[in-house]
Amino acid sequence: MARGAHELRTKMSARETFISDHKIHGFLDSFYTSRIGIRMIIGQYLALRRCEPHRRECVGLLNTAVIPRDIATDAARHAASLCERQFGLAPEVQVRGRLDLSFAYVPDHLYYIMLELLKNSMRATVENAMLRTNKTNAFHLDHSDLPPIRVVVADGEDNEDVALKVSDEGGGIPRSHLPRVWSYLFTTASFDAQKRLVEDTGDNSDFAAPLAGLGYGLPISRAYCRYFGGDLTIMSMEGFGTDAFVYLSRLGDHDEPLP
Repeated sequence: MARGAHELRTKMSARETFISDHKIHGFLDSFYTSRIGIRMIIGQYLALRRCEPHRRECVGLLNTAVIPRDIATDAARHAASLCERQFGLAPEVQVRGRLDLSFAYVPDHLYYIMLELLKNSMRATVENAMLRTNKTNAFHLDHSDLPPIRVVVADGEDNEDVALKVSDEGGGIPRSHLPRVWSYLFTTASFDAQKRLVEDTGDNSDFAAPLAGLGYGLPISRAYCRYFGGDLTIMSMEGFGTDAFVYLSRLGDHDEPLP
């Protein structure tokens, strides 16, 4: 699928009308929603078969005591390693809000969502700092040049959702570009980076995953959110930064969104 999207993007690069092609994106949304469902069924069955008695909080893939603070911290550590590999440094990630919150969810889904959002925020923060300080190379930056990324965990007993916000000061997104971020065919990665990702067979031990890839991160993250009745939205202020809001539905309140 990634190879096909890359080839289509290459052939249609001179035209931008494909960005709003609802047939393509409707098909891909349905395809990946179905894929998430199939993986949930298979993964749940296999996880229950290899039940680990010492992990009482786990029921297959479901964890009845997911702590968003811990998931965000792990994702931030992974994203920082990718950012440091590419730029030589990474902004600090501060987790605030309801740090003791735990709720029932699939931790792998939340980890994927947080990792994608933090990768985007870190890349934007470093590149914006380079522009702001007139430095052509990120290795000339200092950590003091990078404003922190803030993850806020909000929850109340009467709230409909568990909500998280990822806030950065990475320069924001132009308002006219916001609809594109949900496109499977839109990416800000360089053509060479896309080509390496598509052609990589997994045999190259020297290959390093980049911060930006094939443009699938945000739309698939939203699909993960919506699978259990949640959502992912983005608000951006061009010239300052971007806020991403993750809404996670409490499991048991919604049906599976069959395509």
